[in-house]
Amino acid sequence: MSSIKTTSTKTTSSDGSHSLSPTSLAGTRTLVAVAVRGSSMGSRQAVRWAVDNLISIADRFVLVHVMPPLNTISTPSGNRIQISEMDPTIVAMYRQEVKAKCEEVFLPFKTLCRSKEMETLILEDENPAYALLKYITRAGCNNLVLGSSTSSNFVGRKLQGQDVPTTLMNFVTTTCNIFVVSRTKVISKLIDSYSNPEDAEENRNHEFSVTINREVSTIHPPSEASEYGGDDDYSAPVSEVFTDVPSRKFTNGDSFAGATVNYKRQMSRTNGKKNLLELPKGNEHDFMASAFKESKKFELQSELSGLQSELRHTLEMYDRACEDLVHVQKKIQSISSECVEEASKTRAAIERVEMWNKIAEEEKSNYLETTNELEVARQLLSQEVHERQKAELNVITTFTERQVLIDALFSGDRRYKRFTRDEIVVATGSFSDAKVIGEGGYGKVYKCTLDHTPMAVKVLHPQEFHSKKEEFLTEVEVLSQLCHPHLVLLLGGCPEIGCLVYEYMENGNLEERLFCEGGTEPLPWFIRFQIAYEVACGLAFLHGTKPEPIIHRDLKPGNILLGRNYVSKIGDVGFAKFMTSIVPDNVSMCRNSTLAGTLNYMDPEYYRTGVIRPKSDVYSFGIIVLQMLTARPANGLVMSVENAISCGLFVDILDKSITDWPLPEAQELAWLALRCARLRCRDRPDLRSEILPVLERFSNLANIQLQKADNFMPSYYFCPILQEVMEDPHIAADGFTYEYSAIQKWVEKQKVSPVTRVILPHIRLTPNLTLKSAIQEWKQQQVQTA
Repeated sequence: MSSIKTTSTKTTSSDGSHSLSPTSLAGTRTLVAVAVRGSSMGSRQAVRWAVDNLISIADRFVLVHVMPPLNTISTPSGNRIQISEMDPTIVAMYRQEVKAKCEEVFLPFKTLCRSKEMETLILEDENPAYALLKYITRAGCNNLVLGSSTSSNFVGRKLQGQDVPTTLMNFVTTTCNIFVVSRTKVISKLIDSYSNPEDAEENRNHEFSVTINREVSTIHPPSEASEYGGDDDYSAPVSEVFTDVPSRKFTNGDSFAGATVNYKRQMSRTNGKKNLLELPKGNEHDFMASAFKESKKFELQSELSGLQSELRHTLEMYDRACEDLVHVQKKIQSISSECVEEASKTRAAIERVEMWNKIAEEEKSNYLETTNELEVARQLLSQEVHERQKAELNVITTFTERQVLIDALFSGDRRYKRFTRDEIVVATGSFSDAKVIGEGGYGKVYKCTLDHTPMAVKVLHPQEFHSKKEEFLTEVEVLSQLCHPHLVLLLGGCPEIGCLVYEYMENGNLEERLFCEGGTEPLPWFIRFQIAYEVACGLAFLHGTKPEPIIHRDLKPGNILLGRNYVSKIGDVGFAKFMTSIVPDNVSMCRNSTLAGTLNYMDPEYYRTGVIRPKSDVYSFGIIVLQMLTARPANGLVMSVENAISCGLFVDILDKSITDWPLPEAQELAWLALRCARLRCRDRPDLRSEILPVLERFSNLANIQLQKADNFMPSYYFCPILQEVMEDPHIAADGFTYEYSAIQKWVEKQKVSPVTRVILPHIRLTPNLTLKSAIQEWKQQQVQTA
């Protein structure tokens, strides 16, 4: 173009003042755009000036801000990541966030245009000038207002060679007015009006000139340069090139043509520097080519500047990368050393783990061994507990049996127990021969269990029972009251079938042991002496019963039963003869028409006359003692012993199974037995006054020997009532020693001695500590021997 003209018209505002009104787009919609860069002074001046002078003619009023393009996104660590490497959703969110922050730029300016609706627009480009040019072209902007502050953000990045206002004024189309507003002046480039034929004549009269404010007499010093100051090629102030308009509303006295100077003067003032708007003297085509070259030059310079900037940025990034690499290498070295240290620690830890595993294996094996030992100990303990419980149960059973026996012995209201026929049948297995343990003239003896206690049941022959049933019942009632340590206890009976129930004796009878039947061991001499004394005590008890003496009538070795520890008891007392009350007190005999007993042990006088006396039992006792000395049959035994003693061959007649006979005592006992076996009763010794003292002396001798023996216990260790070894021996008023619990219950029920049947003078009991100590020592010896 040959020249650039400015056309201005004066319009009168509603208050009568005049304002500038560009007419280049008369008859079309007017769009006023103000480029802002935040809350800077230049942007506020530009918006205020646009509001005061252009908003009244604007159909749209737009505030425009240019932001740099979003190529990268910063991370919290300070690094930046290309958006092409990011998720589009995250990029879109980040872009919205940045634009929302940029919208805050418009907040200070919205209060300046309250009377007009204001729009806001954010452009995104690296070059603000190009962004504004594109917006002017595409949006059809009529008026563009810019600020002149040097700290603008939206044009803060200067192009290498030209600033934003200069670029816009060089390349803007002829359809948009450009206004650059500073604090004291407004630089404008108005629309070329040659396009309007009606105004051509008027416009030709207006040369492009520099309008200077009348109020300003001098050019502003260089310190007040525009915020869009250019490079050295365009060092002349823009105010000297374009129209200078004061930064206030135009008044009636103001005019764009107030003062002008010609083009040559203007050139002289620029010191020969080329003016941007100077028209060359050649044709218009040369000017356009030159302008195009200048434009290309500017574009290349801009691209070069951008490349240089990118190169500097790349070099900076490379330096930072090198620094980061050095830092990373140092960190790698540090980590390597740490890894080596950690590896050594790991190896040490592995070694410790292996050591602990080995220790754990050892502990596990020890634990298993201990567990096995514990299991074995538990089994042994369980077995021991079982055995102990079994022993305790046996003790409890024994104690219960003892209590039952004691209760049966000392029951005042109940003399004996009456068993039913069914009980006897069941106990004997329907009188099975397998349970027969003996047989005599009166019947058979069965071993059975009644009331959980071993017992001996003697069943009488039917004819014997039926002939004397009433007498049987009377005698059983009386005999059930007899209680002596050396008498087999009659526990009860069954009147229906005529049977007697006795306590069971474990070691059989004396006859079996004397003749070693069933392979039994022979009895030692001191046991034989002790049995002789005990049988004599039992006979003395029977003969001394009140009110009627009792005569056994059938005393023989088969009726002398041996219990535990070979304590002897006289059995088969059930059919002993009572001397009736019709016999006078001074008569000690009675006549019985029916003989009873075994022939070889029967008193010859009783056999011949039928008169029974207590000394009839003494004769039988004498024969039994001779058998204990010789272990020979009773037939003709008295004559054989007498001949042996008279011939001095007593040793030859003694039992050969015993080798340690005390000969003097044995011979003395033989003489005593021969006296007991004399034919006439009056020639026989008295049981209490003559026989018992001698036998008691022999019993003491036997007890001494018993203490020396390992398998035998002295008889005085046994309670005369219970026939068991005493645990708490006490001496009663009769001089005998008993188990405390047994004698205590005895004296509660009866006032006579259990042994002598004599009334006790008192019931005080004295502990026999000496005997208790002896019993305990004997038990300890037995444990040590076992």
